[in-house]
Amino acid sequence: MRLIQNFGLVFFILSFALFISALSLSHFQLSEQSLSKVISDEEKRQFFKEAAYGLMEKKYNSQFTFVAAMEQIRLQANQDIQVRYEMIEEEINIILSSNNPGKTYQINKAISTYAADSPIGAYKIQALKDYTGWLEGREFASAEELRNHLTAAVQHINQAIIEKKGFPDYDTKNFLFQLTKQSSGGFLPENSTLFLLLIFLGGTLGALLYIYLQGNRGTAGIKNDRIFQSGITHRGAIGIATGMFLIAFYVVLYFYPYYLTNWVILVDPISYALNGGEASQWFLYGILYTLAILVMGVRMVLKYRHSPYQIWRTGSVMFFQISFAFIIPQMLIALHLPYMDLKNIWPLDYDLFTPERLRAFIAAGNIGYLMLFWGILLTLVGVPLMVYFFGKRWYCSWVCGCGGLAETLGDPYRQLSDKSLGAWQLERYLVHAVLVFAVAMTGLMLYTFFTGSGQVLGISTYAIKETYGFLISSIFAGVVGTGFYPLMGNRVWCRFGCPLAAYLGLVQRFQSRFRITTNGGQCISCGNCSTYCEMGIDVRWYAQRGQDIVRSSCVGCGICSAVCPRGVLNLENGPTKDRLSSDPILIGNDGVSLNE
Repeated sequence: MRLIQNFGLVFFILSFALFISALSLSHFQLSEQSLSKVISDEEKRQFFKEAAYGLMEKKYNSQFTFVAAMEQIRLQANQDIQVRYEMIEEEINIILSSNNPGKTYQINKAISTYAADSPIGAYKIQALKDYTGWLEGREFASAEELRNHLTAAVQHINQAIIEKKGFPDYDTKNFLFQLTKQSSGGFLPENSTLFLLLIFLGGTLGALLYIYLQGNRGTAGIKNDRIFQSGITHRGAIGIATGMFLIAFYVVLYFYPYYLTNWVILVDPISYALNGGEASQWFLYGILYTLAILVMGVRMVLKYRHSPYQIWRTGSVMFFQISFAFIIPQMLIALHLPYMDLKNIWPLDYDLFTPERLRAFIAAGNIGYLMLFWGILLTLVGVPLMVYFFGKRWYCSWVCGCGGLAETLGDPYRQLSDKSLGAWQLERYLVHAVLVFAVAMTGLMLYTFFTGSGQVLGISTYAIKETYGFLISSIFAGVVGTGFYPLMGNRVWCRFGCPLAAYLGLVQRFQSRFRITTNGGQCISCGNCSTYCEMGIDVRWYAQRGQDIVRSSCVGCGICSAVCPRGVLNLENGPTKDRLSSDPILIGNDGVSLNE
């Protein structure tokens, strides 16, 4: 049996090694075909081709050299586009000289004359009309006053050339990713299905074989032997290396996805089968995320198989991840409907009320309005109602994808959560600050949608959204939230950063039937409950005093109850009156006292 288990581990390691090596199993070659797929505008494509003179059809064996070359070509193309469309001082003089000399000067008359007399280019003329439209019909006493307004308009036009006609910096990440993916060729792209089976199917089967034989050995019950002596689970070399790998993966995924194109190509067959289109880096992430929850969910069920609550809870997060978070959104894409994870709730789904999403819902007609109504209903009615009856555990431990990954992939690291008073104080300030940030950002986005203005008090509303997306959604939720599992425990994001957890926690703390009751007279102070609380709650402190546990941060995972050898802790839903304790006498390690 041990031999078969080790075989599964070896098979997983080999599949993982092949997965890493797949990044180097193709070449990259810029061609007319790849350019046509990425750049639909013929004029822009021609500028790029001219900038790439001598490099078309050149074969690159490394993504790094190919991406570096394409970035240089992009910058050169932008320079050429800037030169082609930039308005200069001489053209302003031509416009002014073409104006009918008289006692008054008009911008619209000057531009019309210029348009009629000079074939300088339709783009410049139209841009000038657009930027001076608000001055149409206004008369100026001197040519100098007219020049000042024209000069200001020209400055805006020149600054917007790359955004309107070229390859802007804000789209560089997506542009280089698409160009790299379409230019990929060689052994891996030509055999993507074979590699998909060897890597994903082989790795999954190997992992499940090892997990099943490891977890099914002996009798049911919690076994955390030597967990603090293992380098994997207690910040040893392997654990730190695992954390560094996860951090590096998230950094590349969010900011440099063009270096992952070979991995994205691997899952193209699945993407075509589900939504009829090519895979993106986010589809790849969805595959990896779902597989991690499913495979490690099996481990979770085997480890806690003595607890029906844990079995049902783990099955729930596996179901919601594969259906609501992965398959259903892909079906929506196939039906040309707005993408939506139907279990994701604002403010965790922070862009639900952005102008782009709202316009997409409206454009989708009745089904779009229904999706928007569902999102609002979950936020305003579903959250307080469900938390009242079941606590925040109904979402954080049974439905949420972030919680699902933390409970499955992150379970080996739950004992690393900081239980100190300082960590709890930081948690309270930080998680509620993120909630305030999310509310403010959403308000600005709604202001932009209803008014059409992208600025409030001189501050760009989109800049606020981009700041939130970078700091909170990318760095905090992704890089830190998951990459720090082996370093700080499995609920770093849920505990310190999730705005929805803060919202759920506020309701749970003040208006919920949920609590963890304690039988303090049975507590032997073993500390298992506190050690394995992923939210950093010192559960033993409450148990020793016979006090019910009512904390806004508690996600009701029930692990404290599952690891308790004396049955001291129970997850219950009861009357809201006297939530902290319903017993007239408190029995704890400190003795017997009246509950006053």
